[in-house]
Amino acid sequence: MKILITGTAGFIGHHLALKMAGMGFDVLGLDCINSYYDPNIKLDRLKVQGIKTEEIEYNKILKGNEGIRFIKLDLADKDALFKLFESEKFDFVINLAAQAGVRYSLTNPQAYIDSNIQGFMNILEACRTYPVKHLVYASSSSVYGLNKDMPFSVKHNVDHPISLYAASKKSNELMAHVYSQLFNIPTTGLRFFTVYGPWGRPDMALFIFTKAIVNNEPIDVYNYGNMLRDFTYVDDIVESISRLVVKPTQSKPELADKNLPPNQSSAPYQIFNIGNNDPVKLTDFVEEIEKKLGKKAIINKKPLQVGDVPNTYADVKDLMEYIDFKPQTSIHKGVSEFIDWYKKYYSVPNTID
Repeated sequence: MKILITGTAGFIGHHLALKMAGMGFDVLGLDCINSYYDPNIKLDRLKVQGIKTEEIEYNKILKGNEGIRFIKLDLADKDALFKLFESEKFDFVINLAAQAGVRYSLTNPQAYIDSNIQGFMNILEACRTYPVKHLVYASSSSVYGLNKDMPFSVKHNVDHPISLYAASKKSNELMAHVYSQLFNIPTTGLRFFTVYGPWGRPDMALFIFTKAIVNNEPIDVYNYGNMLRDFTYVDDIVESISRLVVKPTQSKPELADKNLPPNQSSAPYQIFNIGNNDPVKLTDFVEEIEKKLGKKAIINKKPLQVGDVPNTYADVKDLMEYIDFKPQTSIHKGVSEFIDWYKKYYSVPNTID
């Protein structure tokens, strides 16, 4: 089976490419390798996949480890993307490529329209023109916005996002539904909850906190530490995706004449939360990092930032029923795995002054 995974120079995409190749899939990874954060870590992820990064050229396919190939391509380049779909004839597509980050969306909104809206539109059109068995795409827990009902359920209304990033992800869900309804494309949207782990993004809290503590720098803890996050370890995310992609949703004509909750449709369309179902206080998360590093953090407590959701908590009952799997890696294990990787990657000594 041939699978396109977009965003394989990124955090989740890197882990997923290795996982799917290990399962025997013919994986073609795609990424534009932009400079939203340090491109060197993106290139190093690709090196782990066996890609000779010094040979990367735009729109050129390179061979990596067994089962993995890579192409540098921008999803906004519709002509090149269509030629790729025409030549490769993918069975499955997993779209993880996107402009990430809530705070960045407050100052650079156009990047989210170009990547998350136009780029995703091109993916949908490619899947319509060159049909695939299943399109899986990344959404986000940020779509819940001002929702106060806990835990967050895919049955809840998500009409009140508080960042353009969140709005772009909800737009993806709506766009996918249209294409499922009109063109019978099986689509599955995945609302990720605060993903962390080795090879993580440098703009995420765990990376920022670890780096600051190692370097004797203060960390900013927002909402005075009264934040709850459903931290989800990357291996649990990847295991969930690998099970979901081979179970395309089916049309449900029996629902055509019914008033439906937001997560149901007569079209071959579905949405899942992927979270640990166990929210952790941000200050407890910091303490776990301190314990692993053997060093106390210098903490600046600050008010809630614009665009931030105070609490996240995933209802994953639907996910468990569909794939017989529940994310459950503890922050003790997950933080430990990340810091072991961080120390090795950045050559940090085991004893930190």
